[in-house]
Amino acid sequence: MGQEGILSHGCSAAGRQPGPRGAALLTPPGPLPPPQPRPGHAAPPPRRPPRRATSPRAAARPQRQVEGERRRLRSASSCGSRAVTAMAPRRLAAPVPGAALLLLPLLLVAASAGLSGYFGTKSRYEEVNPHLVRDPLSLGPVAAGSRLPAACAPLQLRAVLRHGTRYPTTGQVRRLGELHARLLRRPAAAAACPAAADLAAWRMWYEESLDGRLAPQGRRDMEYLARRLAARFPALFAARRRLVLASSSKHRCLQSGAAFRSGLGPSLSLDSDEEEVEVNDSLMRFFDHCAKFVALVEENDTAMYQVNAFKEGPEMRKVLEKVASALCLPVEDINADLVQVAFLTCSYELAIKNVTSPWCSLFSEEDAKVLEYLNDLKQYWKRGYGYDINSRSSCILFQDIFQHLDKAVEESRSSKPISSPLIIQVGHAETLQPLLALMGFFKDDEPLKANNYIRQMHRKFRSGRIVPYAANLVFVLYHCDQVKTSKEEFQVQMLLNEKPMLFHHSNETTSTYADLKDYYKDILENCHFKEECELPKVNITAIDEL
Repeated sequence: MGQEGILSHGCSAAGRQPGPRGAALLTPPGPLPPPQPRPGHAAPPPRRPPRRATSPRAAARPQRQVEGERRRLRSASSCGSRAVTAMAPRRLAAPVPGAALLLLPLLLVAASAGLSGYFGTKSRYEEVNPHLVRDPLSLGPVAAGSRLPAACAPLQLRAVLRHGTRYPTTGQVRRLGELHARLLRRPAAAAACPAAADLAAWRMWYEESLDGRLAPQGRRDMEYLARRLAARFPALFAARRRLVLASSSKHRCLQSGAAFRSGLGPSLSLDSDEEEVEVNDSLMRFFDHCAKFVALVEENDTAMYQVNAFKEGPEMRKVLEKVASALCLPVEDINADLVQVAFLTCSYELAIKNVTSPWCSLFSEEDAKVLEYLNDLKQYWKRGYGYDINSRSSCILFQDIFQHLDKAVEESRSSKPISSPLIIQVGHAETLQPLLALMGFFKDDEPLKANNYIRQMHRKFRSGRIVPYAANLVFVLYHCDQVKTSKEEFQVQMLLNEKPMLFHHSNETTSTYADLKDYYKDILENCHFKEECELPKVNITAIDEL
């Protein structure tokens, strides 16, 4: 069932009020300090004790500065964010002056129909929440039918986040350097190719040392997300509430966790020492510890058969020929991987630097759709529904979520304080995608394959709409008074990227906790990580295909 049409609660994190119902959930907290932009491999064994990483403490600013920044962020003249100009013929040379700022909304609308909607897992968070382009603290429009009864109060929030916008990995930087070097070595006659000339003149500024680290925009992604969640659930994010903050061991996740904490200001207390973030790879990088997944999917060349077949198929061949022609290179000199890295460089330049890269000029919207499908094929077969072990390996995280929800229910029934009202965990797209597949979301009737690109044009499984940078899956447990039955006393909402999701069993955006547990009873009782991930004792020649 597609979730794209379900929108989130409406108001701004800085003070616009919702309708009468749900005001307790949406009333903004007191002033929060504005974000402080800062500069900016192998997983440890499963039994290694958790490491701790130090995150900077957010420093409060005077109230006048806070309000000044809020006004600046909401200003229509600044549009509060990065301009989306993926299809512009050249990069912007200078800030847009004067009355020309009035044209920015038109540019944003035009660009949304260009390349930026097809970047897959390298998509900006604003692609799924366009209202954040104008106001990064906005909570967006009100979702019809998503409100809880007025007598419901949130008890616990459990959020699994993807890190914010990052730099390319070392492998991507190397492939880009290889392609750029070929353009620099092109024959003199190729000067007649304007695209090749522009790209040869482009400065290769990416360095291998960046290797997937969090970009400054990624820090802002997480700081603003923290402030929006605090505005949605002020009772949970109130002063002196306990916050448990955990992360993958990857640097980009640790920095994202620190940025999230910074966005909340100094009022919350953390799990132990205020400066610490727990590393928990057993939950945030469960896939690294699943021997069956590693052997049969991660390290198995044949597992990506559909991906490799699409790279050699007619759709990709057409894109390769077009790019080779634009660059005045023989088509034999480039391959699908080099074309894909050129496309992703377009996405990185937009997400990280807010510029329209000359690499974007190589692609049309139709090309972008083909390259998005290539990315989605990889996600589908490596992290989604392609193989059962992809999703089954995440049951350890799924069960941990429900164990904490169970504990909060029991504490509420015993009239005890909720020991962990806020649990925030920072991982990867590879953390969220298997978990959502385990729960049955974004599943198409027909598997994604190399030979059904046209039939999948309207697929549900579009990774850029599901797990962009800063993607977030939030479980909120409520206690409700004045209910007709005891089963209705505890209810749950799930939000993906701040939008309420429809539960499969009810087709509603709220569910009783009992009904939700009953729907996922088999996973909760019969999905055991050790057994699921144990390698068979006999040789296997085939993978458990869907």
